[in-house]
Amino acid sequence: MTQLKLVVIGAGSSYTPELIEGVIINHHQLPISHIAFVDIEMGKEKMNIIFELTKRMLAKAGLPIDVSQTFDRKTALQEADFVVTQLRVGGIDARIVDEKLPKSYGFIGQETNGAGGMFKALRTIPVIIDIANEMKEICPNAWLINFTNPASMVTEAVLKYSSNNRVIGLCNGPINMTHQVASLLNVDVADLYVEFKGSNHMNFITKILHNGVDRTRETIEIINAADVDQLSFKNVSNEQFNKELLAATNLIPSSYLKYYLKTTEMLAEQDAAELSRGEIVKNIEAELFKKYSDVTLQDKPKELEARGGALYSTAALNVIRAIYLDDKSIQTVNVRNGGAITNLPEDAVVEVNCVLTRNGPMPICTGEIPSPAKGMVSMMKDYEAQIVKAAATGDYQALIAGFLFNPLCSSDNKGVELVKEMLRANKKYLPLFANKIESL
Repeated sequence: MTQLKLVVIGAGSSYTPELIEGVIINHHQLPISHIAFVDIEMGKEKMNIIFELTKRMLAKAGLPIDVSQTFDRKTALQEADFVVTQLRVGGIDARIVDEKLPKSYGFIGQETNGAGGMFKALRTIPVIIDIANEMKEICPNAWLINFTNPASMVTEAVLKYSSNNRVIGLCNGPINMTHQVASLLNVDVADLYVEFKGSNHMNFITKILHNGVDRTRETIEIINAADVDQLSFKNVSNEQFNKELLAATNLIPSSYLKYYLKTTEMLAEQDAAELSRGEIVKNIEAELFKKYSDVTLQDKPKELEARGGALYSTAALNVIRAIYLDDKSIQTVNVRNGGAITNLPEDAVVEVNCVLTRNGPMPICTGEIPSPAKGMVSMMKDYEAQIVKAAATGDYQALIAGFLFNPLCSSDNKGVELVKEMLRANKKYLPLFANKIESL
């Protein structure tokens, strides 16, 4: 049997034990023989803690998997089959700035949406492009499985501005929503087909089939009958969407749509919170790494659930396993549109259902994204294309043009001032904007 090498870039992430648990569970079908951990010097302590925990987890499972750790990315990429990226340029402190600075201007402060998501993209995209180019040179047949947010923009940047097209953007949102729908309907998730259309964190469930029977309307009625949003993610408010919204559109939005459809309420919630989500996560991670450091710990701790990221390893390993086995399973991933959604640009990256094969994801054409959702998604894709260009090339005009037409930018004057302040705050992470920042 072929032996596989998995490279994890950003291995000091608190999510890594979840990924390792997935490797252990799937080892009977996925013969990974070497896991190479990669991080930067700043993440040395955390990566070493994860490295030691991983060795204990693998030893308990009795699996003959070698584990290595390095700061030398190019060495780690040698003979790689799959590369998972889960990095955070600037660490959790940069996330906190992404959340707090926009809020000070009266804008939503969130790590993947609005100004915060935009600056996460600016910091992240050049790094991921470098990784993709190195893979093309060192391990050209390997697949890049990107979990780093904002997933659709990062994936689009690789496809448009790197030499490598073997990339799949991944989010645990769709798989969580699918499992939540199965729970609402009290059915086996294996018997469900849930159709997604849109962009990452800007997507909608457009159809739910149970053994071929359309149960979309029934699911909406169940959702509307509840007092809280039963499909909400851990890091997003569980306040319900307006019941008439779902009934009128026959669509089920991702929780992240609350930042666009319930902006007033979400701003009020952020203003009332003592800590930003990033500050909460920073505290959670401090406790997690204390737990990870316990030399008697041999499993993923239950406390990791508080961090979010449920079904993270399931989503990642499902994709890797499907490519390796050529099992042609249907999964929801971020890919080049190519006509899958007929009323969005072909070169835009979309989050849609795909058939997974040894040749990668094959998007399923499901026609148009319905109005009025189409207008919102189309607007976001135009915004994302501008920000991807800005991140990859250092184009300040694209940055301004993109953000001012983001639905979460409620004032052009405040928007420009916020962009300038966030450029200054992120100076050390944005070398492509160095000259512009100096002139501000």
